[in-house]
Amino acid sequence: MPRWGIAVAVVFGLFAAAPAWSEDYPTRPITLVVPFPPGGSTSIVGRIVADRMSETLGQQIVVDNRGGAGGTLGTRQVARSAPDGYTILLAYTGTLATGPSLYPDAGYDPRKDFAPIGLIGSAPTLLVVYPAFPPQSLKELIALAKAKPGSINYSSAGIGTVGHIAGELLSTLADIKLVHIPYKGTGPSLTDLLGGHVNMSFTPIPAAIGHVQSGALRALAVTAEKRSALAPEIPTAAEAGLPGLEAGLRYGLVAPAGTPQPIIERLNKELNAALASAEVRKQLAAEGAEPLPGAPQDYAADIDREETKWSKVVKASGAKLE
Repeated sequence: MPRWGIAVAVVFGLFAAAPAWSEDYPTRPITLVVPFPPGGSTSIVGRIVADRMSETLGQQIVVDNRGGAGGTLGTRQVARSAPDGYTILLAYTGTLATGPSLYPDAGYDPRKDFAPIGLIGSAPTLLVVYPAFPPQSLKELIALAKAKPGSINYSSAGIGTVGHIAGELLSTLADIKLVHIPYKGTGPSLTDLLGGHVNMSFTPIPAAIGHVQSGALRALAVTAEKRSALAPEIPTAAEAGLPGLEAGLRYGLVAPAGTPQPIIERLNKELNAALASAEVRKQLAAEGAEPLPGAPQDYAADIDREETKWSKVVKASGAKLE
């Protein structure tokens, strides 16, 4: 075969190997994998954007809850899915920032195995304590922990969750020793805190704010740069005396690496349109989340920053799966 013929064959071979896409995308329903069971904040956020994007895309986005191993199982499945735009992932801090450092073999690389579509938003956690727990402020809590190392415990929704790693960050920043008690979900974690079986917890604001308002729990700080609209009276950790204690849930959409750029751009456009909707913003606000519209490259940079930050916290704390 002449050389030009070989070159043409190679080019056609490359096109044949590339994922197929068309300007009419999408032509069938899209699966949005949420790597957690239904009912949690991650699943709720996923459904909020999926419902709105379904309207503007002209095809339904079907939410598929695939829980297990702290979200890593569903995340790994999407990383290995066909890069054709018909399987995407509801990603969040626990799966892309802490999971790869905590799990010996998460089965994916947060930077290499995904094509970022865009950020959805961020939601801080609330540091809450049992009312009979003596400290009335974050400073008093740190002072007690220094006076009695290892005497204070905190609950979380599980190993590797933001609530767990927020406790590790507090320990590192304040140079104290806290005892982590993991549960299988926010519900059981809060139940034992409300019963006085644990001292404190870092909990999503929507799950805890009602208990704070009723007096069943006491809030010491919000783990964010600024106060939450759901609880404007509660100080940030920096205002309470510990700058740097920022531990929020950051949600976004990603696709498998290799997904054609026109598909990524279309999904990003519809995601940003959804985040501009007053109804979507209201629904996200009810989950304590602030919308963060932007470009795919913005989310790529965010993933890099978050993974770098939390992998250092995990390493410094010695946190690992039990």
